[in-house]
Amino acid sequence: MILKKNKKNISLGLLIKIILFFFFSLSVYAETIEKKYASFKLLNKTTNKVSQKEILVDSTIDWETLKIEVLYCASTPPNEIPEDYVLIDVYDTINQEIINIYTGWMISSSPDVTPLENPIYDLWLLDCNIDKTS
Repeated sequence: MILKKNKKNISLGLLIKIILFFFFSLSVYAETIEKKYASFKLLNKTTNKVSQKEILVDSTIDWETLKIEVLYCASTPPNEIPEDYVLIDVYDTINQEIINIYTGWMISSSPDVTPLENPIYDLWLLDCNIDKTS
Protein backbone atom coordinates (compact mmCIF):
# COMPACT_ATOMS: atom_id res chain seq x y z
CA MET A 1 0.00 0.00 0.00
CA ILE A 2 2.77 2.45 0.88
CA LEU A 3 4.65 1.48 -2.28
CA LYS A 4 1.62 2.35 -4.48
CA LYS A 5 1.28 5.81 -2.87
CA ASN A 6 4.99 6.53 -3.46
CA LYS A 7 4.67 5.51 -7.13
CA LYS A 8 1.62 7.76 -7.55
CA ASN A 9 3.43 10.68 -5.88
CA ILE A 10 6.52 10.13 -8.04
CA SER A 11 4.40 9.90 -11.21
CA LEU A 12 2.42 13.03 -10.31
CA GLY A 13 5.62 14.91 -9.42
CA LEU A 14 7.24 13.85 -12.68
CA LEU A 15 4.16 14.92 -14.66
CA ILE A 16 4.16 18.36 -12.98
CA LYS A 17 7.89 18.79 -13.71
CA ILE A 18 7.38 17.89 -17.38
CA ILE A 19 4.49 20.34 -17.74
CA LEU A 20 6.49 23.12 -16.07
CA PHE A 21 9.51 22.36 -18.26
CA PHE A 22 7.47 22.69 -21.46
CA PHE A 23 5.69 25.81 -20.19
CA PHE A 24 8.93 27.63 -19.38
CA SER A 25 10.84 26.36 -22.40
CA LEU A 26 8.19 27.68 -24.79
CA SER A 27 8.34 31.15 -23.26
CA VAL A 28 12.16 31.20 -23.33
CA TYR A 29 12.39 30.30 -27.00
CA ALA A 30 9.86 32.84 -28.29
CA GLU A 31 10.98 34.49 -31.49
CA THR A 32 12.42 37.98 -31.18
CA ILE A 33 11.55 40.68 -33.69
CA GLU A 34 14.57 42.13 -35.48
CA LYS A 35 14.57 45.92 -35.79
CA LYS A 36 16.46 48.37 -38.02
CA TYR A 37 17.34 51.13 -35.54
CA ALA A 38 18.69 51.23 -32.01
CA SER A 39 17.98 54.29 -29.88
CA PHE A 40 20.66 55.26 -27.34
CA LYS A 41 21.29 57.94 -24.75
CA LEU A 42 24.79 59.15 -23.97
CA LEU A 43 25.83 61.05 -20.85
CA ASN A 44 29.05 63.02 -21.06
CA LYS A 45 30.16 63.13 -17.42
CA THR A 46 32.60 66.02 -17.96
CA THR A 47 29.99 68.37 -19.45
CA ASN A 48 26.95 66.79 -17.77
CA LYS A 49 25.11 66.77 -21.12
CA VAL A 50 22.76 64.01 -22.23
CA SER A 51 22.16 63.40 -25.92
CA GLN A 52 20.13 60.85 -27.84
CA LYS A 53 20.68 59.16 -31.22
CA GLU A 54 19.12 56.55 -33.46
CA ILE A 55 21.71 54.25 -35.04
CA LEU A 56 21.04 52.05 -38.05
CA VAL A 57 21.85 48.35 -37.53
CA ASP A 58 25.03 47.24 -39.38
CA SER A 59 26.43 50.76 -39.33
CA THR A 60 28.99 52.76 -37.36
CA ILE A 61 28.61 56.34 -36.16
CA ASP A 62 30.95 58.83 -34.51
CA TRP A 63 29.44 60.30 -31.35
CA GLU A 64 31.71 62.70 -29.49
CA THR A 65 34.96 60.68 -29.17
CA LEU A 66 33.16 57.34 -29.48
CA LYS A 67 32.69 55.12 -32.51
CA ILE A 68 29.59 52.97 -31.99
CA GLU A 69 28.87 49.99 -34.24
CA VAL A 70 25.45 48.38 -33.94
CA LEU A 71 25.56 44.74 -35.00
CA TYR A 72 22.07 43.52 -34.03
CA CYS A 73 18.91 44.95 -32.48
CA ALA A 74 15.73 43.07 -31.56
CA SER A 75 12.66 43.21 -29.34
CA THR A 76 10.50 40.62 -27.66
CA PRO A 77 7.13 39.77 -29.24
CA PRO A 78 4.16 42.02 -28.29
CA ASN A 79 2.56 39.28 -26.17
CA GLU A 80 5.57 39.18 -23.82
CA ILE A 81 7.16 41.59 -21.36
CA PRO A 82 8.67 44.44 -23.44
CA GLU A 83 12.43 44.07 -23.78
CA ASP A 84 14.99 45.30 -26.31
CA TYR A 85 18.44 43.80 -26.94
CA VAL A 86 21.35 45.23 -28.89
CA LEU A 87 24.79 43.85 -29.74
CA ILE A 88 27.36 46.62 -30.09
CA ASP A 89 31.04 47.44 -30.34
CA VAL A 90 32.17 50.75 -28.87
CA TYR A 91 35.58 52.31 -29.52
CA ASP A 92 37.04 55.44 -27.96
CA THR A 93 39.14 57.57 -30.32
CA ILE A 94 40.60 59.90 -27.73
CA ASN A 95 44.24 60.95 -28.24
CA GLN A 96 44.24 59.66 -31.85
CA GLU A 97 44.11 56.05 -30.63
CA ILE A 98 41.25 53.66 -31.29
CA ILE A 99 40.59 51.61 -28.15
CA ASN A 100 37.79 49.08 -27.79
CA ILE A 101 36.00 49.98 -24.55
CA TYR A 102 32.89 47.78 -24.89
CA THR A 103 31.80 44.74 -26.85
CA GLY A 104 28.63 42.91 -25.97
CA TRP A 105 24.92 42.97 -25.36
CA MET A 106 22.90 45.79 -23.83
CA ILE A 107 19.39 45.29 -22.50
CA SER A 108 16.97 48.23 -22.37
CA SER A 109 15.35 47.38 -19.04
CA SER A 110 18.64 46.64 -17.26
CA PRO A 111 21.32 49.21 -18.12
CA ASP A 112 23.06 48.50 -14.81
CA VAL A 113 23.52 44.81 -15.73
CA THR A 114 25.42 45.53 -18.97
CA PRO A 115 26.95 48.98 -18.46
CA LEU A 116 29.46 50.84 -20.57
CA GLU A 117 32.17 51.43 -17.96
CA ASN A 118 34.04 54.54 -18.98
CA PRO A 119 35.29 57.49 -16.90
CA ILE A 120 33.87 60.02 -19.38
CA TYR A 121 30.69 58.44 -20.80
CA ASP A 122 27.63 56.48 -19.79
CA LEU A 123 25.80 54.86 -22.70
CA TRP A 124 22.52 53.01 -22.46
CA LEU A 125 19.96 51.49 -24.82
CA LEU A 126 16.50 53.04 -24.88
CA ASP A 127 14.80 50.77 -27.41
CA CYS A 128 14.86 49.20 -30.85
CA ASN A 129 12.67 50.52 -33.66
CA ILE A 130 11.55 49.42 -37.10
CA ASP A 131 12.02 52.92 -38.51
CA LYS A 132 13.73 56.12 -37.48
CA THR A 133 11.54 58.02 -35.00
CA SER A 134 13.47 61.26 -34.75
